[in-house]
Amino acid sequence: MANTAFAPNNSVTKSAVDTAGFVPEVWSDEIIAAYKKNLVAANLIKKMNFKGKKGDKVYFPAPTRGSASAKTATDAVTLIAAGGTALSVSIDKHFEYSRLIEDLAEVQAMSSLRRFYTDDAGYALATQTDTDVIKLGRLSQGGTWNGTDATFAYANGFIGGDGATAFDATANTNTGNETALTDEGIRRAIQRLDDSDVPMDGRFLIVPPVARNTLMGIARFTEQAFVGDGSTIRNGQIGDIYGVKVYVSTNADTATTAGTGDVNPRVCLMAHPEFGVLVEQLGIRVQTQYKQEYLATLLTADTLYGVGELRDTSAVALIIPG
Repeated sequence: MANTAFAPNNSVTKSAVDTAGFVPEVWSDEIIAAYKKNLVAANLIKKMNFKGKKGDKVYFPAPTRGSASAKTATDAVTLIAAGGTALSVSIDKHFEYSRLIEDLAEVQAMSSLRRFYTDDAGYALATQTDTDVIKLGRLSQGGTWNGTDATFAYANGFIGGDGATAFDATANTNTGNETALTDEGIRRAIQRLDDSDVPMDGRFLIVPPVARNTLMGIARFTEQAFVGDGSTIRNGQIGDIYGVKVYVSTNADTATTAGTGDVNPRVCLMAHPEFGVLVEQLGIRVQTQYKQEYLATLLTADTLYGVGELRDTSAVALIIPG
């Protein structure tokens, strides 16, 4: 009798048309490679390796800045009182990608088709990781998020047109007041980071494809993009503007408006790597198990991680039309 606890139904690779030549070791290497290649946001923020360690939460100290004191001759130095908080990041995100491949398919498949499944697994897990990292932008500039997309709007974001006007999802009959990204909006976002003493090195701007189209019409961007040694176009990077590296990603977030049936606005996120952290407790793991009752091999790739905000003022969200 077949094991009813594991019922693949139609989710089975049955023939050479479905599969890609199943070699576990090769699959593992290629899935990990595809995962790393497709990461965008996760490669830009702070990353902590928590692999092999126990626990479901990591604490990061967040001390307050001190100030210099004048030294008076013969007087003792002025001690700075300790202050700050401890920020915690929960490791609560576990995602997997699984395929069941029958022996017939494994024997008859063309090896060239394997690439689809390895790329697909890597892309799926990278997309999920990037999505969770990018959603940290909802907390920027004192923002809050209750974890429910449908009721969330970037109340602490700014419109892309000037980078100064607060985004209002209820404006214009509940369709939002978002405006297209402009040079002025980018410069104002940079100033906002400057005013918060955010380091200039490492700053990045993640934009959706619709914003890339706009950027191509901004003279300052086309003047500065694609300069250097020719190696800038990788992992989504399309150039830089005012020293800020620009990346395009379809995972750029969507801001919810108050209306129904509207095209939700998209989000451009400018940030510094110290804005957030990705804690990896289990990197991409690829496992196989032979299921005799199906004469097939189960392949599963999974990862376990957590994301969290570290420095609230080190990111700015610019809201643009979708």
